[in-house]
Amino acid sequence: MNDEFKTLRKFDAGKSREGFLYSLPTLEEQGIGKISRLPVSIRIVLESVLRNCDGNKVRRKDVETLANWDAKSPANEEIPFVVARIVLQDFTGVPLIVDLAAMRSAVQRLGRDPKIIEPLVPVDLVVDHSVQVDFFGSARALELNLDMEFKRNRERYQFLKWGQQAFKTFQLIPPGIGIVHQVNLEYLAKGVLSSQASTPSSQLFFPDTLVGTDSHTTMINGLGVVGWGVGGIEAEAGMLGQPVYFLTPEVVGVHMSGQLREGVTATDLVLHITQLLRAQKVVGKFVEFYGEGAASLPVPDRATIGNMSPEYGATMGYFPIDQESVDYLRATGRSEEQCLAFENYFRTQKMFGMPLRGEIDYSVDLDLDLADVQPSVAGPKRPQDRINLPELGNFQPTKRKTRALIRGTNSTRSRWLRTGQLLIRAAKLRRSRGRYLPEDALTLATVAS
Repeated sequence: MNDEFKTLRKFDAGKSREGFLYSLPTLEEQGIGKISRLPVSIRIVLESVLRNCDGNKVRRKDVETLANWDAKSPANEEIPFVVARIVLQDFTGVPLIVDLAAMRSAVQRLGRDPKIIEPLVPVDLVVDHSVQVDFFGSARALELNLDMEFKRNRERYQFLKWGQQAFKTFQLIPPGIGIVHQVNLEYLAKGVLSSQASTPSSQLFFPDTLVGTDSHTTMINGLGVVGWGVGGIEAEAGMLGQPVYFLTPEVVGVHMSGQLREGVTATDLVLHITQLLRAQKVVGKFVEFYGEGAASLPVPDRATIGNMSPEYGATMGYFPIDQESVDYLRATGRSEEQCLAFENYFRTQKMFGMPLRGEIDYSVDLDLDLADVQPSVAGPKRPQDRINLPELGNFQPTKRKTRALIRGTNSTRSRWLRTGQLLIRAAKLRRSRGRYLPEDALTLATVAS
């Protein structure tokens, strides 16, 4: 293991296990930057840079530059970020497995062992983009649609099954389990990962970080996991152990206070945030939510906000790790050993708990009182058309506005409130006031839901 800065330390991983980590507090004690003032998302990236510092793909200068991150004027330098794992969906992931197979064929033709071609980090491919609806209206619809999917794409599934058997670090999640982001959040994410144990009771632990071949990979930010969507070339480089390069970002802090009022949903909140952040022009920046209000949100609500990062333009919409994150891992079936390692690791790194105002230096600091968020009808494609439900009586529908509402709400991908429900809520309110949305709006709402 590399230890350029002499920061490798022991910690209690729980259940009588001794673990090792690359200590960020120790790095700060050496006078290399005010690391405790950095945004949590930057610190997690810094840990990866520190751990992978080998003088070759990651240099000592890279660690020092990021440790001295300037909130108001970040260095115009690329960060070599080595991620812990890769998540693929079938639409963009299958070509990457084809590339690995082609590499093995080439190596075999050269008379070498093809097994030397192997992803250097864990790779999960979730099949969720290809299933079509051929059967409906019966209790066997799901079974029949899945059966048709396997028949229709038999050759592809034979290839993917071969890939799962051929590559030790490749895992395939079959169709019918859930969307890739749901599977990632509820099953694949571990919070912290560990290297192969040198002894049964000693392992190197490091944060769960990833890139995925889907723009909404950022849904995982709600659990405190750093990750975002990339293209196939970047994902393939990450599979082969190469860094993902990106310019040192600004980090926009969003201080949340108060609590959501009764009847206000995660969809209402995320559309409010989308409108707020689009006005701030956060493209290419990290957004980090913090404060007592952020702590009051459950992980599903945080994940909804993270999922919408592409709509407000940020690279990430990140929530730091706190007790809610640990409780979510337990509630979704992670082992007690995994949950203890997750909590103890981030406590040792002094990154556990939702930061409060004044504890972190951000490039820009925004305020959001959750009590100000109202139920609304809106679309992230046209956030200026967002309408609070109490004001809906003054809404004069046109074909353009109706189309914008339907297109926008459908793109939120929220599992907690669907398009049709939003528009039906609006329609019911208008009926109570003697006004109606156009019939085509209600028809489209039914289809969308």
